[in-house]
Amino acid sequence: MKLLSTLTSLLAVMTLVIALPPSTGNPEAAARKEIKDYKKKYTKYVHDTLKMRKTGCTKKKLLVRKEWSTLSKVERRNYINAIYCLASKPGLTPSSPYASYLPGARTRYDDFVAAHHLQSDYIHNDGLFLGFHRYYVHLYEQALRQECGYRAAQPYWDWTIGWEDPRQTAVFDGSPWSMGSNGVFIPVRPPTIVNFGAEIGDQPVAVGTGGGCVEKGPFTADKYQIHLGPTGYEPHGPLDGRGYNPRCLNRDITLEVAQNLRPSNVAGLLGQGNLFNFSLVLDAPAGVHVAGHFSVAGMQLDIFNGPSDPIFWLHHAMTDLVWTVWQAQDAKGRLEQVWGTVTAFDFPPSENATLDSPLNFTTIGPPKRLSDMISSIDGPFCYIYE
Repeated sequence: MKLLSTLTSLLAVMTLVIALPPSTGNPEAAARKEIKDYKKKYTKYVHDTLKMRKTGCTKKKLLVRKEWSTLSKVERRNYINAIYCLASKPGLTPSSPYASYLPGARTRYDDFVAAHHLQSDYIHNDGLFLGFHRYYVHLYEQALRQECGYRAAQPYWDWTIGWEDPRQTAVFDGSPWSMGSNGVFIPVRPPTIVNFGAEIGDQPVAVGTGGGCVEKGPFTADKYQIHLGPTGYEPHGPLDGRGYNPRCLNRDITLEVAQNLRPSNVAGLLGQGNLFNFSLVLDAPAGVHVAGHFSVAGMQLDIFNGPSDPIFWLHHAMTDLVWTVWQAQDAKGRLEQVWGTVTAFDFPPSENATLDSPLNFTTIGPPKRLSDMISSIDGPFCYIYE
């Protein structure tokens, strides 16, 4: 019944969004201005909150997370080199209690993929999703900084830049300073069958403009390998995607899906009045979280092992940005809002999420509670989005 109620509410929310009167003039330009205004209020909230602080998160300690295209070429290469570093270090998973279940995890980078794989049934389409991924990105950021000498903050991918064709953006243009290009185009192939779980079943995803190994940039087959999966789409890798499966990173940028990353969709999300509606719009089939993954496709269609593609971290930093900006519009009323249960689509049926709900990060970090995750400038966090 909880699932039916959630799906019914989703339809109602999406109907409300769709039913809004059309904007006059250029709706995407107007939406960009709305987003800019939301971010301005967020920035003011952070600086007003921290201006008198002497301990904990202070202005001097703030890490500034910047959009990829605003970074210099040197800054981008520093980030890419830190990823190479993490992917070259031996992992903790092989000597952990999870070793026999995930024998394919070999490197320190794989530890992060493995943690996501192990928790996947509890951290998507539910009340733990946003909080888990906020700390998950933070732990990755800290590993790059503390273990690989990276000195800056985790960058993000602003979906609204080049949403018409992401291949032309600084993120995906295939230059040495990008996050790698699209995959090599494979012209004749069937749609990918994505496994959405027992409640939704298997669904075909239309082919895009690539499909093969990343063709250009820092994450081609001679520079970067992935080891786990596929688990979330067919055909599965060894041991249902848990075994060692070294191969190239594949992508299949899909322009039809990328249209859902348009500014008006982000502005509409930021205009939601409570976390329940915000979460349903964010994770709707045409929502920006799903669209960010599915527009890149390839390993981004694998809900278990998606972090194998380094674009995952920029995408989830942007997902955290929209949550963070949304919270700041009414911090007193929104920071402690919770919604949903603690299993994906409430399957199997589970208790409601609360601020006391536990979060498990396996080998990459200590266990936390949802209450630890509610503010980007409190608890373990001290960062701002530029």
